[in-house]
Amino acid sequence: MADPSSYRPKPGQIPDSPGVYKFRDEHRRVIYVGKAKSLRPRLSSYFQDLANLHPRTRTMVTTAASVEWTVVSTEVEALQLEYSWIKEYDPRFNVKYRDDKSYPSLAVTLGEEFPRVQVMRGPKKKGVRYFGPYGHAWAIRETVDLMLRVFPVRTCSAGVFKNAARTGRPCLLGYIGKCSAPCVGRVTPGEHRELAEEFCDFMAGRTGQYLKRLEQQMREAAEDMEYEKAARLRDDIGALRRALEKNAVVFNDATDADLIAVAEDELEAAVQIFHVRGGRVRGQRGWVTDKVEAVDTAGLVEHALQQLYGEEQGDAVPKEVLVPALPEDAPAVSQWLAGRRGSNVSLRIPQRGDKKDLMATVLRNAQQALVLHKTKRASDLTTRSRALEEIAEALGLDSAPLRIECFDISHLQGDDVVASMVVFEDGLPRKSEYRRFQIKSFEGQDDVRAMHEVLTRRFRRYLQEKEKTGEWTEEGGAGGTGVLEVPAGPQPEDDGRPRRFAYPPQLVVVDGGQPQVAAAQRALDELGIDDVAVCGLAKRLEEVWLPGEDDPVVLPRSSEGLYLLQRVRDTAHDFAIRYQRAKRAKRFRAGPLDEVPGLGETRKHALIKHFGSVKKLRSATIDQICEVPGIGRRTAETVAAFLAQATPAAPAVNTATGEIIEDDEESAATTAAFSPSERGQQE
Repeated sequence: MADPSSYRPKPGQIPDSPGVYKFRDEHRRVIYVGKAKSLRPRLSSYFQDLANLHPRTRTMVTTAASVEWTVVSTEVEALQLEYSWIKEYDPRFNVKYRDDKSYPSLAVTLGEEFPRVQVMRGPKKKGVRYFGPYGHAWAIRETVDLMLRVFPVRTCSAGVFKNAARTGRPCLLGYIGKCSAPCVGRVTPGEHRELAEEFCDFMAGRTGQYLKRLEQQMREAAEDMEYEKAARLRDDIGALRRALEKNAVVFNDATDADLIAVAEDELEAAVQIFHVRGGRVRGQRGWVTDKVEAVDTAGLVEHALQQLYGEEQGDAVPKEVLVPALPEDAPAVSQWLAGRRGSNVSLRIPQRGDKKDLMATVLRNAQQALVLHKTKRASDLTTRSRALEEIAEALGLDSAPLRIECFDISHLQGDDVVASMVVFEDGLPRKSEYRRFQIKSFEGQDDVRAMHEVLTRRFRRYLQEKEKTGEWTEEGGAGGTGVLEVPAGPQPEDDGRPRRFAYPPQLVVVDGGQPQVAAAQRALDELGIDDVAVCGLAKRLEEVWLPGEDDPVVLPRSSEGLYLLQRVRDTAHDFAIRYQRAKRAKRFRAGPLDEVPGLGETRKHALIKHFGSVKKLRSATIDQICEVPGIGRRTAETVAAFLAQATPAAPAVNTATGEIIEDDEESAATTAAFSPSERGQQE
């Protein structure tokens, strides 16, 4: 635990202007990012008597080893820079809402020649217009199914679309009138795009004009005694109204707004957001977060606004945002939102009427989400804590191993030998820390030697990172003060990002018995590391082996500690197998062109597509190779020279008939060397 006075800036060094500041720990990791209207009073508040600080703030300043800041010109710039740094560095003491990318949204791919309506999850893409998110994918599909009667936009995948275009026959939706069938030319690209834009307008809330237009067309058809057309229009109107009924009307004035509510206790907070477009609730999402910093409701709202709109532009930011409490710098936040939208955004607390009533509904949803989360987490947290305590007791550790690393070796009869490292923190997998290794020092099958190499490489990197951080001193000596002003963004030498092997585990688990454990311990001893425990978990009887012990530690079959060790071991095993299989598949797919220096995948595809096979390419002249788009003369000479030296592959034999497969079929074998996605691109 560090003493904050050891890195406290000297009086007068901190500027009295807006800015963003970063606290770093002894390993130079950024652990907290904050902003302030005036840096001097804000940073000075962290260096008062520890007894006066909030417990979470006290933990942060005693974990930190330095502080630095960046001066900006306006509060809006500070807000934007703070958001960027939190996304980039992922500081452990900043409030971070669990991402909601699993929520499905209704998406229209307006960037394609023939826009497609579909359900999408994950991060947003350019050229796609989104509506939602929604609680369930089936709700989106029901709505789309009703609207396709009126807006028969394409919903098929690229493969189905290409197949229909090739055969000249539309899919079933084209036959039943729920697709305009642009694949077979029933409508032009412009007409189909107009349908897609009308679909988007309707989903965005501009519904009245379409209903009125359809009603007028229905009356005109009835007057002209076109009763079948009138009946079809009547059914279309009914379908649109049923689609509208799925979204409750909450405001009668076609309001576009987002409502944000927060339910919190001392440790956690839940945020719920209702997206209202055209006076109707069009989507809902929610987050839960640990309150790892001293933050009030206004601070939670500000973090939620950053997460919601940090990557959004244009109409994705509504005209009005209703919140339970205004952020500390409400004018700056409003200005930032207006910049994201491109026009004014109203940020306020609803005081009366329908908006206040709906805010109460959103708050009830947040409270229920927090109760549900705490109910689930209570059992999970208790189980994980018990598992870690059982492991510590069984292995004789001084404390529970909060970070566990597990290593496994995988190969196929001595070929493609690889290793995996998986990381569990607080009993949960931390996938961003997973690592893969290729065994480099030898060839063949020797799991013990491979384990020794992997542990040596992993902890040698740790010592290198430790040496770097140990040599670091701030300006003015090891005790140092802050940096008066640094350029915005990360520095090339020291960017504060989590380093690959900078964090030591409390426990190393290896997949295996006594030999593997001994090899792992020998690797640590050779490097002089004596503060990391080692154990092995043998598959046969699920025995736990310790270095230098002749007898294993046997945990009860019902032990939560044994279950956690098994989960860690199985995760490492699966991760290693996937890597080994990927390497083997890549080796099997390798073709003659893979060895040509400087020839990438795109130009390999172009060569095979142009000549049809490696045999024809081998017999081509340099001038003929230069005719391929993207191939210059120097590259053509390299390809020709390499293929002239390479030995042609032996002819393939049909094992069923004994016949030699003709060389002309080499193109098929070469195409098979590409991955499925690559073959799709080539076709």
